[in-house]
Amino acid sequence: MAREVAIGLVQMHSGDDTDANMKKALEGIRECADKGAQIIALPELFRAPYFCQKKDDSFFELAEPIPGVTTDALSNIAREKKTVIITSIFEKAADGKYYNTAVVIDADGSLVGKYRKIHIPDDPEHGYDEGYYFDSGDLGVEVFRTKYAKVAPQICYDQWFPEGARIAGMKGAEILFYPTAIGWPVNQREVWLNKAENTMWKTTQISHGIDNNCFVVAVNRVKLEDTLRFWGSSFISDPFGQVLLEAPTDREVNLVAKCDMGIIARKAADWPFHTDYSKVTDKLK
Repeated sequence: MAREVAIGLVQMHSGDDTDANMKKALEGIRECADKGAQIIALPELFRAPYFCQKKDDSFFELAEPIPGVTTDALSNIAREKKTVIITSIFEKAADGKYYNTAVVIDADGSLVGKYRKIHIPDDPEHGYDEGYYFDSGDLGVEVFRTKYAKVAPQICYDQWFPEGARIAGMKGAEILFYPTAIGWPVNQREVWLNKAENTMWKTTQISHGIDNNCFVVAVNRVKLEDTLRFWGSSFISDPFGQVLLEAPTDREVNLVAKCDMGIIARKAADWPFHTDYSKVTDKLK
């Protein structure tokens, strides 16, 4: 019998009111779950505006422990709706360091794992001054077994680097998740460049799925926040690079797509990238 997993995306805009953002996220989760979603993803740092566009120490007050208030709320709705939830949170760790951290909450409400963003953009000129707020992650890349699938979360800028996806794939990930906050600078008025950047963003992530026999789920913010116009375009692609679902660039949506997990084994049999990679790993050093 074919095994299907229904995946939901909550593509949303986050304003200054963190409680309103949480309410919107929970409503999006409910809508996706009511449409049959078994795993639901939210954008990067969904609780607040994308504050990394400027240096302001008051934003450190947004950080919280994990588990904490946000994971408690997500755990409650995950348990209620019997869904897995994946997103990123501004984490204040026990040692006083700060991380951009993805959490994986299982369908029973338990926190099954977390991943701390490794690649931290340090680009204040274009509105991505994350190096001021976040330490580079120290947990490595892991695959987490949930009720419905084996998942590997990474976060936004990680999506431009192939190593994390390869490690996750070699560890048996079925679905790569990329909670994201990416957009065009408001002063970038070259239409061709906007289109090119959006295309290369999708292309590089889709290629990770092809190379590693995984589904890819990218869920982005949308609309204008300060100096960045987030381009939405959240999508799900399969191991053959087929795009199963793609959100618009300009509005909030909650979308669900069914994914045939049997495609993974079929693709691996025809294109055994991981097996062939293992045979020559020592020659790549």
